[in-house]
Amino acid sequence: MEEINLAELSDQQLLELAGKMKKSAIMHALVIGFMVGVVFYSVVESTWGLLTLIPLYFIRKLVANSDQYDEVKRLLKERNLR
Repeated sequence: MEEINLAELSDQQLLELAGKMKKSAIMHALVIGFMVGVVFYSVVESTWGLLTLIPLYFIRKLVANSDQYDEVKRLLKERNLR
């Protein structure tokens, strides 16, 4: 995936990107919630192993990717678009 320089995007492109990212943020929240449920079940049933570690890894990756969404929100606020 190619890197996008957010500061160079036009207002319209930035608004479109924010809309797409908002939809993906909702989906990420659902996936993270499901994975937390899997980890919780694993802990309750005392089955530590891949069933616990794999969701924790993906949760960390999804949360780390949210930095770009924060940057888009900051740019929208700077440009008074929302």
